[in-house]
Amino acid sequence: MDLVVPEGMGVKPWSVTFRDMVRKRVVVLSGAGVSAESGLRTFRDSDGLWEQYRIEDVATPEAFARDPALVFHFYDQRRAQVLAAAPNAAHHTIAGLEQEFDVHVITQNIDDLHERAGSTRVLHLHGEITKARSTADPDVIVSVNGPSLGPGDRCPLGSQLRPHIVWFGEPVPLLSAAAALIGQAHILIIVGTSLQVYPAAGLVHALPPNAELHLVDPVMPDLPARTYNHIKEKASIGLPMLASSLRNALLSGR
Repeated sequence: MDLVVPEGMGVKPWSVTFRDMVRKRVVVLSGAGVSAESGLRTFRDSDGLWEQYRIEDVATPEAFARDPALVFHFYDQRRAQVLAAAPNAAHHTIAGLEQEFDVHVITQNIDDLHERAGSTRVLHLHGEITKARSTADPDVIVSVNGPSLGPGDRCPLGSQLRPHIVWFGEPVPLLSAAAALIGQAHILIIVGTSLQVYPAAGLVHALPPNAELHLVDPVMPDLPARTYNHIKEKASIGLPMLASSLRNALLSGR
């Protein structure tokens, strides 16, 4: 179907196809490998240690109840590292896809590098290091002004703030929203994740059978039995390659 705007009133004739009006929905599921190229490490880099910290001591509700000062110190370090980091080519490539596609990012990362690269629709499954939330009402979320958050920092309700992070052992509140996005995807790109962290790893099962699935990662993860394209490169190299392929397919009408 072609729509034509007639000449006149200073408007030049132009036509647009129905395909151009309906932008394909691209959902990107990003993991630690994307941020690692900006210098941000994860606990999986060192056999369960996160820069000499045990996850059980700094990333669980029990750890916060037992030693909140240690937990605050740990996340202050993470926050300072994020603030000092910059988006890399993978982040910028994902943001650039918004020019041609309806792009939604679902990230397991707690940094804001996707947003700083220009992505406008980012769902953080595991929370955000640059935010804090009330210990009395989890729906009260505020920005952290500066690198530090600690005892005595209170929310508008007057209760202690805690890092806005989904800790191990806690439910993932945005999991259903993420599954709904993937369920509406025409194209799913999985990048920088081993798909070993559940329940996030199970999101791939929400993808419609006729949708495209692309994987960008040097390692072959455990994927469901279906057709997919695997680019065995790190994110900053593989994503630009994939983006070029997707744009070529769009121009050719595929």
